[in-house]
Amino acid sequence: MAGLSLPVIDLAPLSNPHEDHASIAQLAKQLGRAFEGEGFAYLINTPLTLTHEQVFGLASNFFQLPEAEKWRLTKKTFRTENSNTYRGFFPAQFGSDNLKEGFEIGPHEPSTISKSTEARIDLTEANVWPSESIASSGFQQASEKLYDELQDLSSKLLSLLAVALGKEQSFFNHYLSGSISTLRYLHYPAICPPAPQQELCCTPHTDSGILTLLHQDATGGLEVLSPDGRWVAAPYVPGSLVVNIGDLMAKVSGGRFNATYHRVRSSPGVERYSVPFFFEPGVDCVVKSVDGDGEVAVYGEHVLTKMKGWVEFQDTEKKVPGIVIDVEAIDPEESVR
Repeated sequence: MAGLSLPVIDLAPLSNPHEDHASIAQLAKQLGRAFEGEGFAYLINTPLTLTHEQVFGLASNFFQLPEAEKWRLTKKTFRTENSNTYRGFFPAQFGSDNLKEGFEIGPHEPSTISKSTEARIDLTEANVWPSESIASSGFQQASEKLYDELQDLSSKLLSLLAVALGKEQSFFNHYLSGSISTLRYLHYPAICPPAPQQELCCTPHTDSGILTLLHQDATGGLEVLSPDGRWVAAPYVPGSLVVNIGDLMAKVSGGRFNATYHRVRSSPGVERYSVPFFFEPGVDCVVKSVDGDGEVAVYGEHVLTKMKGWVEFQDTEKKVPGIVIDVEAIDPEESVR
């Protein structure tokens, strides 16, 4: 399959302590063109301090935790006695073409969290963490650092998008108030014979929100729907992040930007890790087109509506059979080493 030639955007100017207005304008132009066209781009020379190896080390360390510890962190939709509804672990489900397990993290500073009134899903709940005694040393601290750096990068990209849309750099600053962005560690388990093979481990979709930043590993598998209707590979580029926008940002742009369909193809017998970061405004943030027309959305209401179609948030009894974690096989009192 031929690869899609995604734009490569060099973010080195963002690390310049003295803002260069010409460089910022050029970056805004490049980012705007990418989202007006392919809807995806590679970012290089990002200001992140954690390397790809460190990021995927964090993901690997989490998914190697004992099953009982992961079960302790599982969302309420999979383990009804747990209280966490939005943050935490969700197990993989065979047969759904969404074969992945994940661990989700939100903001860790209480001052950044808005009030949520939703009864079943609390978008502003606190994070849950594995016990430090069994997790890799420093897992929580490193994850929080990664979260903060990705949130900061997202804010800088939003300022560039504002310029690309003909607005002041500060135009989207209110999106940062009470932001509930999500850092998600994902593991796609290897499917080995005699287990039936699945063509996809993540079905075609567009992201629902504002902005997504993705660490993908060298396994590959990410495919993007081209403007002419072909599924084409978006291969791993060492040291890069993949960036794309969601449906809501496409509306905010007045239709100038494209939220592009993408999927993940299975690699038989090979496991895969990816670490997406979804920038999300505060639950009470009013999101509307830069043109001042069209639909107006309150972000919390928007995401709760979208969530009804996400497999990890559907009621347990409606899920596809075959959850990887076998409840009957786990002793809740098991001593985890």
